Amino acid sequence: MLIIGIPGKTLSDDDRVWLSAPQVSGVILFSRNFANRDQVTALIDDIRMERPDDPFLICVDQEGGPVQRFRDGFTRLPALARLGEIHQRDPKLAVALAEEHAWLMASEMRAIDIDLSFAPVADLARGNLAIGERAFHADPAVVSDLVQAYARGMHLAGMAVTLKHFPGHGSVVADTHFDVAHDPRTLDDLRRADLVPFVDGFAAGAEAVMLAHVTYPEIDLFAAGYSRTWIGDILRDECGFAGVVIGDDIGMAAAESIGGIPERIEAHREAGCDLILACSPSIVDEAVTASSHLPPCAAERVESLRGAVAPTWEALVDNPKRDEIIARLAEHCPCK
Repeated sequence: MLIIGIPGKTLSDDDRVWLSAPQVSGVILFSRNFANRDQVTALIDDIRMERPDDPFLICVDQEGGPVQRFRDGFTRLPALARLGEIHQRDPKLAVALAEEHAWLMASEMRAIDIDLSFAPVADLARGNLAIGERAFHADPAVVSDLVQAYARGMHLAGMAVTLKHFPGHGSVVADTHFDVAHDPRTLDDLRRADLVPFVDGFAAGAEAVMLAHVTYPEIDLFAAGYSRTWIGDILRDECGFAGVVIGDDIGMAAAESIGGIPERIEAHREAGCDLILACSPSIVDEAVTASSHLPPCAAERVESLRGAVAPTWEALVDNPKRDEIIARLAEHCPCK
């Protein structure tokens, strides 16, 4: 049920207690957990040893651009917005580069035994302070093209796809890490715009979706991740999505609308979330305690997000496809 953050670059005794709890289904790693490739690989191996007998996820946000947790020793990936800029003058090239960007990102993560990078961002680039250049473009049709290409690339590398942040975080200004966010549009407005890339991404085989901590009062008074209307009626029934639903970090300011940590976990679960992020180590102990009476996420749901068999890092580096993709990305959308 929980995907938790840990504080350091090695596991502490407290971390091991958290990892042993059956309701903890995975770990999400951040820059605070990373020094270099050898260190983070050793950390991942140590985490695996704590949960050897059941499905368990090791996750990261390795989007590229401003959100790339592992840098030293990995390819510096351009922001997704660079691909959207290319799409304006050469859609075919942009689609090819999006697939290659995804393959490169996912291949590097799989080579160190990361199951899941929460990607791609399917939000529209319409001024949100948290999203910014993490989004491909402002035009739903362009975002849809690139999301589908990105999904193909991730799948080719053996990684499941997580679309975020449903039903669309890009069209409100507020950063939900620090403020509450309300989007006053109607459901029909959202169907014509923000929902388009998600629906097309589901058709492309996305296995998971992450919910936004945004409230859409014309649809429901609860934020999307706490909303049975959004998850049950719209995501499941209308959009036909049968995959894994992930609630965004319960430590974010916008998540506080429902109450304390126990209330946030229960509200996500009651609304229909399969997995819930608790990213800050400062809230993990309370989250683990508050969820101790709840059933863990079904093993088959967790297993559906596990990474496929991957090459070693050495084998990946020896693959000429990697060098070719790195060169093409550097030529057409160099990191700024």
